[in-house]
Amino acid sequence: MIYIIFLDNKITGEYTDVYPSVKDIHIFFGGTYMNQVVTVLFALSLLVSSCSKTGGGGALPESSPKSEAAADSALAISTVGPANGAKLTMWTFVDLHAQFYAAMLEQWNREHPDKQIQITFTNYPYTDMHNKMVMAIQTGQGAPDLCDIEIGQYPNFMKGQIGFVEMNKYVEPYIKDVVKARLEIYGKNGTYYGIPTHVGATVMFYNTEILENAGIDYTAITTWNDFAAAGIKLRDATGGKVTMTTVDTGGTDWLWVGMAEYGEDYTDANGKGIIKQPSIIKMIAMQSQWLKDGVAALSPGGQIDMETGYQNLAAGSVAAFPKAMWFMSRFLNYMPEMSGKWAIAPCPVFEPGQPRSVGIGGTGTVVSLQSKAPELAAEFIAWAKLSYDGNVRIWETLGFDTVNTSIWSDSTITADTNNKYIAYFKTNPFDTLNAIKNEIGIIKVGTINPFISEQFNTNILVRVLQDGEDLMTALDDAQAEIDLEQ
Repeated sequence: MIYIIFLDNKITGEYTDVYPSVKDIHIFFGGTYMNQVVTVLFALSLLVSSCSKTGGGGALPESSPKSEAAADSALAISTVGPANGAKLTMWTFVDLHAQFYAAMLEQWNREHPDKQIQITFTNYPYTDMHNKMVMAIQTGQGAPDLCDIEIGQYPNFMKGQIGFVEMNKYVEPYIKDVVKARLEIYGKNGTYYGIPTHVGATVMFYNTEILENAGIDYTAITTWNDFAAAGIKLRDATGGKVTMTTVDTGGTDWLWVGMAEYGEDYTDANGKGIIKQPSIIKMIAMQSQWLKDGVAALSPGGQIDMETGYQNLAAGSVAAFPKAMWFMSRFLNYMPEMSGKWAIAPCPVFEPGQPRSVGIGGTGTVVSLQSKAPELAAEFIAWAKLSYDGNVRIWETLGFDTVNTSIWSDSTITADTNNKYIAYFKTNPFDTLNAIKNEIGIIKVGTINPFISEQFNTNILVRVLQDGEDLMTALDDAQAEIDLEQ
């Protein structure tokens, strides 16, 4: 199946099974035959995630991959709220998100008898939903009142005339407690258009059992040099059977960590993609050395956030890795038997004093300008996702690090040892969150980012880390491709 859509006078196509570069597509549109040269930029954006397949930061969606696979088989449609309420529609691509919104809607209706709402939720497969939403915004018809937009897809909606309601006045009641950088990700020129779901703060997950058996104190690791030294010690203690970490050939989380530490980005001030950044060069060169020294192995399947990655962790083959805090749910879903073995700590840095985290992945909820009740929809979604009550529910049901930081210091939440996430890990997740509260960097997600991510995930990282090719040559080749695309 091929979807053909127009974006800024460019035609883009999305294939459901593969992501080729299409040179020539013949299409019919409005009865007129056209033969045009096409670059499938939108398809490449579907490689990123997430919170997408290879995310804004190289991650899968925060939901379980099994949940997403189930959603691909059929649409899930449900209606919540009284028949006399304002009737709204909402599209999501994660069933758990729809369940969260439904629960918050019920609470909203209890607390706002004069503003009753009924919402019909439709849970689409990830790719289908974003394609459908782009088409609805471009054509000016068919959009729902509310929609979840994954961060890697977001730039596609920030071109030309923006089809979303400006949210600044609706977030104002919560702004003092919210991580503002997460609002800015879903904004443009000082205007917010999307409401974030979480911070996505990147942390290091350490298998304390493995490290303690090798005589390694993870709390003494503060720099990447410390990390590498611990990896050598672990290699020697286990005869090379266990590596300190794995490095990705199909994900860019490690690169985001490096860029955040140096305050760099994929793009310059004008949004032009420039990948020969010192942070990127340092990170990939360091990982190449780790592979040679036996400190690291290649991530099975290209990145750790896959079934093969979970199996590798459960087998005790890996001692540590960086990932956004939403990865906590992966442990509970896929490695429940490892409860009590894993600690959460700040990421090491190249140089002391650098920031120790970066926000990765995310879903921003938007209100369409086509909405029948835009003000009511905006007020509801800002309340649902930014209020104290909404964030308590996000933490307790989804296990996400909340954008409302008042939760982080609320002992009724942070000291609740009955909470499944707090009970699972050897350290309290909120202790690490509070330690890095002012160090969570942000990487801008611009229109060229999906193409840059594709260059890393299918070209640079494979060539350098897997095939052992020269790093600078691979970066130069990719930069040439990026320059052609810009």
